[in-house]
Amino acid sequence: MRTQVASRARSNVRVNREELSPVTFLERAGDAFATRVAVVDGERSFTYRQWRARARRLASALRREGLMKHDRVAFLALNSEPLLLAHFGVPQAGGVLVCINTRLSPDEIKYIIEHSGARIIFYSPELEPLLERVPPDVRRLDIHRDFEELLAMGSDEEPESWLEGEEEPISINYTSGTTGRPKGVVYTHRGAYLSAIAMLTEHRVTRDSVYLWTLPMFHCNGWTYPWALSAVGAKSVCIPRVDPAQAWGMFDEGGVTHFCGAPTVLVMLAHHPAAHPLPRPIRVMTGGAPPSPTIIAVMADLNIEIEHVYGLTESYGPYTINVPPPGAENLGPDERARLKARQGVAHMTGGFQRVVDEEMRDVPADGRTMGEVIYRGNLIMREYFRQPEATEQAFRGGWFHTGDIAVMHPDGQIELRDRKKDIIISGGENISTIEVEQAVVSHPAALECAVVAIPDDEWGEAPKAFVTLKPGKTATAEEIIAHCRERIAHFKCPKAVEFSELPKTSTGKIQKFVLREREWKGLEKRIN
Repeated sequence: MRTQVASRARSNVRVNREELSPVTFLERAGDAFATRVAVVDGERSFTYRQWRARARRLASALRREGLMKHDRVAFLALNSEPLLLAHFGVPQAGGVLVCINTRLSPDEIKYIIEHSGARIIFYSPELEPLLERVPPDVRRLDIHRDFEELLAMGSDEEPESWLEGEEEPISINYTSGTTGRPKGVVYTHRGAYLSAIAMLTEHRVTRDSVYLWTLPMFHCNGWTYPWALSAVGAKSVCIPRVDPAQAWGMFDEGGVTHFCGAPTVLVMLAHHPAAHPLPRPIRVMTGGAPPSPTIIAVMADLNIEIEHVYGLTESYGPYTINVPPPGAENLGPDERARLKARQGVAHMTGGFQRVVDEEMRDVPADGRTMGEVIYRGNLIMREYFRQPEATEQAFRGGWFHTGDIAVMHPDGQIELRDRKKDIIISGGENISTIEVEQAVVSHPAALECAVVAIPDDEWGEAPKAFVTLKPGKTATAEEIIAHCRERIAHFKCPKAVEFSELPKTSTGKIQKFVLREREWKGLEKRIN
């Protein structure tokens, strides 16, 4: 405690105010939960006292290597203790963490590094080929070998805080936009702190909880759980990728109590041969795409309790949460699952949500009239990094525009119906239809293309490309898909290709809604 008091005495802070930062969660945990296990990663584990020391060493080592305030530090890493630690060590050093989606292509990763201005990138060794286009002046460090050598240069003493205001950036998360190029969503220390508190409360995480990392930490900083778990002294168990067999083993033998993931993760778990009803309940927070009533009912049969949330990268991940109505426990399983499929109300620290028409007037709360979901509150991004015009457009009218279409129910809960933006969410990953279209039409035989979301039993939604070929040219669906796989991340590539004339308006604009209506005919929602 002496080092904490000493460092704070050097800071010009008010007696009755401390700037909110989730970094303080681990500083406290190193005392409050000193001998409790903080994180398990394979054969390695660290107590909270040990882990706090590692975070301090990372912070001080980065400063010794020349890191200046708000310098960006990138990680291209699978779920692991070093990536988890970076959520504390990088901001404690005064830097800004940039966690990169490991499923992106080398060109996309190059763009993110250049746009963010990161001068250093830590990477999982198996992902090194993805760095082939990163500029040579960007320093590369292997998280297994180089990371430990860097920590050895650091100090166990708490670094002096450089944080002057809680609205300073703590991380930048890149997400696909309608322009096809990723946007850098800036999170603040304040937002990360408040989101973490909400996640603990809404998911009912305590010091006795064991959290399994099935959600990628690069997704909205793992929905802020890397910071949250330290606030209560819970245990993190790292696995690099979703492995249903390994997950079921951890459910049975590892004491796991909580995890998070997109509905596609639930489908993988439910249909794995190891699936079985558990003797004790495990809680899962799911979002990224609406879970179907079917999978909700199946998970209930397995004794896995679902917390259904909805949000975007711009809202620190989850922003709304499904709240069961009074008496829901007395309803039949099918009706409970149907109600659980709604996206819900803003969670405890989120703020406000509305469903509005084109003039930003609230639609009737009748469960039928559709409008756009808009948000305002504590957990909306600070800005799009270095994109003021995109920020202004997203914040028009004093609200953040999600681009998602929903209805408002009489009880105040929203339910998604469609997407306004040309975005497909497949297995929790954002896919810009414009980006896919650009990849398709770069094929020498393609004349024009329209990409829409189609229902997919495994991933919720998947891209389908409708392609018109140039006169005299030929191509197969397999050739188009292979061509795309050379240019964009594999998960963004069309799952199906159909060759046809595209429906158009009298002015020649492609009518995507016609294609979508055809693909989703007979279904109540145009979102899955």
